[in-house]
Amino acid sequence: MREKVRYSKRYVVFTLLLVLALILKFANFKGVTEEIGQFRGADLQSSDWNPLIAKSINEKNLTVAIDNKVYTNKDNGIYMDENLNLMVPLDLIRDSYNCSVHLYDDTALLIEKYSDSLWMSLDDQEVQINDEKEKFSSTLTRIDDRYYVPAEVIASKLGYSYAWDVNKNEAVVVNTSSETSILPSHYDLREKGRAPQVKNQGNKGTCWAASSLAALESMLLPEENDIFSTDNMSLGNSFGLGQNDGGEYTMSLAYLTAWQGPVLEKDDPYDGELTKNLAPVKHVQEAQIIESKDLEKIKEAVFKYGAVETSIYSTLQNVNSRSEYFNQETNSYCYVGSEKPNHDVAIIGWDDSYAKENFPGDLEGDGAFICQNSWGKDFGDNGVFYVSYYDTNVGIHNLVYTGVEDTDNYDMIYQSDLCGWVGQLGYNRDTIYGANVYTAESNENLEAAGFYATGKNTEYEVYVVKDYDGRESLSKRQKVASGKFDNAGFYTVTFDKKIAVNKGEKFAIVLMIKTPDSVHPMAIEYKADESTRNVDLSDGEGYISTNGKNWENVEETQSANLCIKAYAKER
Repeated sequence: MREKVRYSKRYVVFTLLLVLALILKFANFKGVTEEIGQFRGADLQSSDWNPLIAKSINEKNLTVAIDNKVYTNKDNGIYMDENLNLMVPLDLIRDSYNCSVHLYDDTALLIEKYSDSLWMSLDDQEVQINDEKEKFSSTLTRIDDRYYVPAEVIASKLGYSYAWDVNKNEAVVVNTSSETSILPSHYDLREKGRAPQVKNQGNKGTCWAASSLAALESMLLPEENDIFSTDNMSLGNSFGLGQNDGGEYTMSLAYLTAWQGPVLEKDDPYDGELTKNLAPVKHVQEAQIIESKDLEKIKEAVFKYGAVETSIYSTLQNVNSRSEYFNQETNSYCYVGSEKPNHDVAIIGWDDSYAKENFPGDLEGDGAFICQNSWGKDFGDNGVFYVSYYDTNVGIHNLVYTGVEDTDNYDMIYQSDLCGWVGQLGYNRDTIYGANVYTAESNENLEAAGFYATGKNTEYEVYVVKDYDGRESLSKRQKVASGKFDNAGFYTVTFDKKIAVNKGEKFAIVLMIKTPDSVHPMAIEYKADESTRNVDLSDGEGYISTNGKNWENVEETQSANLCIKAYAKER
């Protein structure tokens, strides 16, 4: 196959003007009688002037608009390289181009969308696009600990147009593909090196923890290959349940967002005994709850982020049991009935063409999720089995981790909701104000807040109150963030600017939240049942309001804590 090296031609006019300016400047310096041909700058190659052009571009406000999402050199780190390719940080690619992006061994990058795949490697101009290879002047680049890719290359291979406006110092990228879905018809994380290790819960009721941690491990793969402790999650949380009492994904989410974990399996092995005082090895800052039975969104979450925790009704009890709903020969399961979920598994892929004849019974159509169980490798196909799209319960409750960071992201977490999202409250309308009051433990900068969106398309505004002195202070709030979430879940919102607080200073995080069609949009922690009997109301000072003006104490009037956290860095 003939290979071509592509160099940008979009700056020709700008280049000629720059060279002409250099020539004129030189001519003025030497005298007008000297021939331009004698100027050695007339022999400059692109390798000489391109860095000058790039420097000029980078010194100004540089922007790229990808489907109307605007990124800048100041806020997002984009830059023009010396080949005149606009380079975009890798951490922006997944959301801006709506694709799957994963690093392998810190040197190779796989980008996937539709049925297309792009492989790039550090220090290699060659890009593999499906089964063909092509050379580009710029590909995957690493500067310090951050990776960059050329925006135009990605655009051209994923169905986007790319245009450079020299006057605005801006690139505009627009999706021109006619495809309605970004997904292939078949996808399996095992084939991508992104499937987590199969866990074995034994005879304990810890499927909820095993499946949740499998989803978390998968989110970090293939860049990081951690194995987290099921024992620590099931025993080290703030709920009053034992390992034989079962659980659900909201318990996993509470444990992780409270930074009670995760910890490594090697530090707290699966032996029914809790190893205390272990620090988390990661900080979970975001997890999304995919709407019930939205099969396309579940697949998209697997594709972009990793395994999705979900629930089924299982008549199987262990690897040796049998069920009328399970075909052992094909490792295929489908329950159709009125029973509620009783078992959690991790979705690691799908096959739209998986024949309905593989399942017991007469189903409506083909298609299945590829699921990983927590009964060891002796179950199914090395721990993996198929669950039909037409199963009654699969895809109703779905959790995917979408924001996991190193533990040096913040120095402090302020919270009073160790059991997390237990229930909801509101004023029979879609909007509510909430405020949590905390006392700074050192001289710090408040940098972010964490809270739940209890439904789709939730809008929010976040404020900070310094020098809190009674609920009247809540009117003296400073707006630090606003936005909207597509899905329910837990989110961390970074402030527009850091807010300095001093040791011993009381401050408040004020949240306005609006969830369409909800009458109770605020997530709360309270004593709802036996599992939440350990909820401590004495650790919180929270207030709610219908209008942000008149406030009531939520511990006193509702016997609850608000799920509003604050994050800070020492200064």
